[in-house]
Amino acid sequence: MDRSRQVFTVDLLERFAAKGRGTITCMAAGNDVIILGTSKGWLIRHDFGVGDSYDFDLTVGRTGEQSIHRVFVDPGGSHCIATVTGNGGSESYYIHAKWNKPRILSKLKGLVVNAVAWNRQQITEVSTKEIILGTDNGQLHEMAVDEKDKKEKYIKFLFELTELPEAFTDIQMETASVMTGTRYYLMAVTPTRLYSFTGIGSPEAVFARYLDRAVHFMELPGEIPRSELHFFIKQRRAIHFAWLSGAGIYHGGLNFGATHSSHDGDENFVENKALLNYSKLSEGSEALKPSSLAVSEFHFLLLMGNKVKVVNRISEQIIEELQFDQTSESVSRGILGLCSDASAGLFYAYDQNSIFQVSVNEEGRDMWKVYLDMKDYASALVNCGDPLQRDQVYLDQAEAAFANREFLRAASFYAKINYILSFEEITLKFISVSEQDALRTFLLRKLDNLTKDDKCQITMISTWTTELYLDKINRLLLEDDTALENRNSEYHSIIREFRAFLSDCKDVLDEATTMKLLESYGRVDELVFFANLKEQYEIVIHHYIQQGEAKKALDVLQKPSVTVDLQYKFAPDLIMLDAYETVESWMTTKNLSPRKLIPAMMRYSSEPHAKNETHEVIKYLEYCVHRLHNEDPGIHNLLLSLYAKQEDDSALLRFLQCKFGKGRENGPEFFYDAKYALRLCLKEKRMRACVHIYSMMSMHEEAVALALQVDPELAMAEADKVEDDEDLRKKLWLMIAKHVIKQEKGAKRENIRKAIAFLKETDGLLKIEDILPFFPDFALIDDFKEAICSSLEDYNNQIEQLKQEMNDATHGADNIRNDIGALAQRYAIIDRDEDCGVCRRKILTVSGEYWMTRGYTAAGPMAPFYIFPCGHTFHAQCLIAHVTRCTTESQAEQILDLQKQLTLLGSEARRDQNGSLNEESTTSTATADKLRSQLDDAIASECPFCGDLMIREISLPFVSPEEALQVTSWEIKPTLANQRGLSLPA
Repeated sequence: MDRSRQVFTVDLLERFAAKGRGTITCMAAGNDVIILGTSKGWLIRHDFGVGDSYDFDLTVGRTGEQSIHRVFVDPGGSHCIATVTGNGGSESYYIHAKWNKPRILSKLKGLVVNAVAWNRQQITEVSTKEIILGTDNGQLHEMAVDEKDKKEKYIKFLFELTELPEAFTDIQMETASVMTGTRYYLMAVTPTRLYSFTGIGSPEAVFARYLDRAVHFMELPGEIPRSELHFFIKQRRAIHFAWLSGAGIYHGGLNFGATHSSHDGDENFVENKALLNYSKLSEGSEALKPSSLAVSEFHFLLLMGNKVKVVNRISEQIIEELQFDQTSESVSRGILGLCSDASAGLFYAYDQNSIFQVSVNEEGRDMWKVYLDMKDYASALVNCGDPLQRDQVYLDQAEAAFANREFLRAASFYAKINYILSFEEITLKFISVSEQDALRTFLLRKLDNLTKDDKCQITMISTWTTELYLDKINRLLLEDDTALENRNSEYHSIIREFRAFLSDCKDVLDEATTMKLLESYGRVDELVFFANLKEQYEIVIHHYIQQGEAKKALDVLQKPSVTVDLQYKFAPDLIMLDAYETVESWMTTKNLSPRKLIPAMMRYSSEPHAKNETHEVIKYLEYCVHRLHNEDPGIHNLLLSLYAKQEDDSALLRFLQCKFGKGRENGPEFFYDAKYALRLCLKEKRMRACVHIYSMMSMHEEAVALALQVDPELAMAEADKVEDDEDLRKKLWLMIAKHVIKQEKGAKRENIRKAIAFLKETDGLLKIEDILPFFPDFALIDDFKEAICSSLEDYNNQIEQLKQEMNDATHGADNIRNDIGALAQRYAIIDRDEDCGVCRRKILTVSGEYWMTRGYTAAGPMAPFYIFPCGHTFHAQCLIAHVTRCTTESQAEQILDLQKQLTLLGSEARRDQNGSLNEESTTSTATADKLRSQLDDAIASECPFCGDLMIREISLPFVSPEEALQVTSWEIKPTLANQRGLSLPA
């Protein structure tokens, strides 16, 4: 057979894999890691991912012959468990991929471990999490190992077979997360039974449930060399299982997400169960039983003698037989076993010396044909690899349905065929049996399957389908006279379906041809509907307006594809036809310019309206102003004019009081024309509104004068609005006072009393002397005696308050002068063991390099230093270096420049050998003092450990940009190790 066409191929991976450590007894694989057990008690690890090989001697400390009974490795290749049997009994070991020697599992001493179930969903490289061990005496144990602990965390006894004590030969486990925790699914096999366990919680809690309830099992008696259980893993999840039993291969699907009833046993997570009888695997009378099994996605690999038979899991047919290139001494013992590596997608076979790799090459390529022969069309389609294969599946389905006279169903399948049957052949099939409905269904489905590039074919089929729809509609009308009245009739259903079709095909149907078809069949409603679809909106809207159906016309205008210009064009007709619906439509339409609707609104406003009728234009204008925040002066002026014409002026006043532009920079507070508003309000005699407008125009005198004609209280309120001009405010209040005094008609003393009460309302703005000129010249002074005395007392209190403020200011100035004098006498005491905050050396006794700091004069053996009120002390040079390093670049340059200038001045002073004091030295000293004062301000204005300098360092990164190169040097770069081959010495 051509190797390129074979699904499974065999290659020799390693000839002498045991490396002289005996013969191979067992093998396990995971993640490109193969672990072998030998007859001399050695464990050999081949890591093909990195090309390494390690040997471990498990016979250390044991006497007599020792052999590796079973070896297990997790799917990631990190964790390994091995069982050694010999004269001294059995012992189990655990070894991690990073360890150089195994660790004995002391709690398992004397127990022969036959099977290990790994927790694939939770296992990590450093921890096994929960794993289940099956032993030769029919017990199950739970164990967990963390790599860092160098030993098992715990080993717990879980379960023991008591009804039929048999050895557990294989175990598989799966977990799933549910709302209440983790659900465990466990399947374990003995030579004759398959047990199922499941539950939520920990493994210990799961098995505790079976202390008082029966265990679910399947019994298949019969002799078998070794009972095996395998899960097929896809994307880290078990999909199906297979049990190599004495009666045959029991297999099925796994559904771990299904909800199971507690009454029928929630162990039933197995679906589509089947039993492959061994009699199908051999032609002779006596069926030969396999000695080992491996499971792929669609096949079983069965080890029978020295060859492997590949059996299709679905059809149960042998498709291939695999031969192995064994050495002469290994042929007699044959192939010992099979194992799989789910992570790498590979299978392995091994004899006493060699390892063979079984690779998979597109194993699902012919599965579509297998499923098709079994009439499992859905599975066949899933496994099709090209369009021709899919066409063949659809053709079989279509012909089967056509033969059963299921024409509509056949039409759906025929429509999916693209290559092996022509369009004409299919249509003639339906025409020959007069199935117009099936033909229409076929055309519709064919349209769904065509691509956009088939424009001509799409237009042709769409037009043909349109005519078939129209023919069907007319036939229904002829067959049933009550079809129009019955809304649930087939006629109305076809109408809805036809309109949906027109909507879907509006872009591919020829407009002129379709219009002629609709007109020739007399379908006016569908003609309007299609015109609407083709965006002939002006015609559609005009039709609805003529019919008086404003709501339908507005619905058309609401469509996103309708241009906004049509809104403005039909607005006058629509608002006169139905003002409420029109305004509601305007309010829900975005990007509408209210200014262009003014002609329609003016037309509506010019018509008479009932007194209690809602003015729809005012409602819309209020929506524009308050909700849309429209700033168009025309809109504001129109709304104001409509308010002014209403009998109640409360709405007008509220509108004028709203500051629509408040909060905007350099913008007006209102958007209507104030002069127009004033003229309109004067014309309509809305005096309160006029007062408000005068006030907004800052014409306060006119506002107060007009308010006095309406209501003196309104005039007072207007006068109080002036806050930034005391003279104007006083003038306005004098106007009000003059008006109040002249309007009083009572007795003289009563008028004076009211005038005095009016003064109190001005909050001290007016005095008695301000309003005296408004009284008659013959008024007696006695009548004002009380008010005059009160005014004089106020003046006297103000004088006394000014005196007190002057005395307080003088006292404060004296305190400040005393504080300044005390500052010159400040001192601090330093402990002789005090350390510098930067260099950590003593402040008072330092080595010679600190004695002469640049820009400072040393005092005896001490270097210059700074002490801060918080107690921190620093050498001057250390403080300069610390601040320069931590502050900004510009400030650091300033500090260094001041220090340099001080150094230069100090050098010039030392060059003066005469020691005489002249004018130049005096100037130099003054300059040095000034520079030193500037330097002190720059570095010692605050403590660097307690001030803003330390706070700013919080935002600095731990690694500075200058250290980027050093950080790069510490990066760990991945190494490439993708070689699968491993060369071992012979």
